[in-house]
Amino acid sequence: MESVRKGKGLKPEWEDAMKAADVPDWYIWSCKKIKYMFPKAHAAAYVIAAIRLCWYKIHHPLAYYAAMFTVRGDDFDAQTVMMGKDMVLFRMKELKAKGIDMTDKEDKQFVALQTAYEMLQRGFEFLPVDLYKSDATRYRIEDGKIRLPFVSLRGVGENAAKNIYAAAQQGECISQDELIGRGVGKSIVQMLKECGALGDLPESSQMTLF
Repeated sequence: MESVRKGKGLKPEWEDAMKAADVPDWYIWSCKKIKYMFPKAHAAAYVIAAIRLCWYKIHHPLAYYAAMFTVRGDDFDAQTVMMGKDMVLFRMKELKAKGIDMTDKEDKQFVALQTAYEMLQRGFEFLPVDLYKSDATRYRIEDGKIRLPFVSLRGVGENAAKNIYAAAQQGECISQDELIGRGVGKSIVQMLKECGALGDLPESSQMTLF
């Protein structure tokens, strides 16, 4: 078994013994062709991991989804997700219609949307990105919902997300200009504004006197 599993085939004496025991030719031929077989211990470990995931998914769903998106939420599309499950489903259909023309990035986005759609269908909700409440990369459980991190925004990479978080940790900003002064790019600040993450934060630190 080990010889066949590792792609080393059969020794002549083994083949003779198999033939003497009336083992079918197709089985002997297969043993010679096999290059690799998944180890039994690995298969058992995968099943155990799957059972654990299923248990958390059923009994601690928010913890499951928060961990799943934090670890495997590549190309999460916060803007689409916050528009509701109907928009998520619409975007999924758009991506699926591309078929083999779907890029690797779009494929990852599709997988993230699938999980988000499943979560929304189960009645759970996301909280929008917030300058002072969101983490850089972690999806946090907050008030029975999941708070989206900065990295979940379309076009915001991990480094940019960490810059935003670091800037927010310095204390409340009095304006968008101050946020830019703390190292956050203008285009990122504009995106935060458009998705409502900045609240009513004014653009300029200057006051107009009348």
